[in-house]
Amino acid sequence: MRAKEDVTAKADEFVFPSGATSSSLTPEVLVPRLGDRLVEKDLLSREQLAQALAYQKTEGQAGKQLLLGEALLDLKFIDRPTLDQTITEQIAQLQDALKKSNEQLERRVEERTQELQEALEKLTELNRLKSDFIANMSHELRTPLAHMVGYIDLLDEEALGPLSDEQRRAVDVLKKSYLRLGSLIDNLLFLSFDSEEALPLQPQATPLNPLVENIVQRSQKKALDAEIELLQSVPRSLPSVYIDPEKLDWALTQLVDNSIKFNSKGGKVQIAAREVDGRVEMSVSDSGIGIAENKIHEIFEPFYQIDGSSTRKYGGAGLGLTLAKRIIDSHGAKLSIESHAGKGTRISFSLPLAKG
Repeated sequence: MRAKEDVTAKADEFVFPSGATSSSLTPEVLVPRLGDRLVEKDLLSREQLAQALAYQKTEGQAGKQLLLGEALLDLKFIDRPTLDQTITEQIAQLQDALKKSNEQLERRVEERTQELQEALEKLTELNRLKSDFIANMSHELRTPLAHMVGYIDLLDEEALGPLSDEQRRAVDVLKKSYLRLGSLIDNLLFLSFDSEEALPLQPQATPLNPLVENIVQRSQKKALDAEIELLQSVPRSLPSVYIDPEKLDWALTQLVDNSIKFNSKGGKVQIAAREVDGRVEMSVSDSGIGIAENKIHEIFEPFYQIDGSSTRKYGGAGLGLTLAKRIIDSHGAKLSIESHAGKGTRISFSLPLAKG
């Protein structure tokens, strides 16, 4: 008897919203309520169902909770075998609806998976086309630049005749411009790689002290022109690191240039290195304008400018930090940044020691 009551209880739980739309259909919604099912089968009249529901409510108010099936049996509107058969049909119908719902869900998952796969393939293709375009444009830009450089060098060496002071100043401006243009083209070429893993490295055991000294020497004029003190703190006893010296030189130069650019007269920029836990931690710190906390995560985005207005104070294409991070990441190093608006910035990362 208890088993039959459990079945009745389960059947009475199938009380589902009427008027469900096709978009909200679930397996349960597809199964009629017990009372509706009995009415559909002409085993119960609407009046009897109404009486049974009223009786169920009255008993409930009196503290006796009745299931609908029990109310129908108490009122003798239906017998036990008929009730059990109807409940069994409902359970079978629910199982069938559940099976169909699962099949429909599986089809939808397959469709969405296919759509996502197609979207990913399109995105991959767009990235490839972007990289090819940048690489091709970089190559095409080098051809006219080579002609410009050739003639500018001839003018600078006075091979085409002596220069007046005014002409000399003009040639100096041209030299600075073509050097900057060449640097931008190199940046675009770096950017054409799809990911950090695609960036080719030629690592070797490299002492950091001479590498940093070269960077400081090259950047010194820019620092002096900006009235910035450029310092280094790299012990000569520091072990060699396993890096691509050419690419890391480029990345560190970008970080130093950035620190000089976003600084103010009388400020300082320092390159430092120290051995920490079997690796070498490198850092570039400055006393410059700093970065607002909510902007730190954006500065490594391609073409990002702290001041993106047309009248911004600081120049540049917004690629230096992006590509520097890409190079550093390619060395398996994690770049971290500490900065506060108006109080300067410190960018650091650690490099593996050279074996042997």
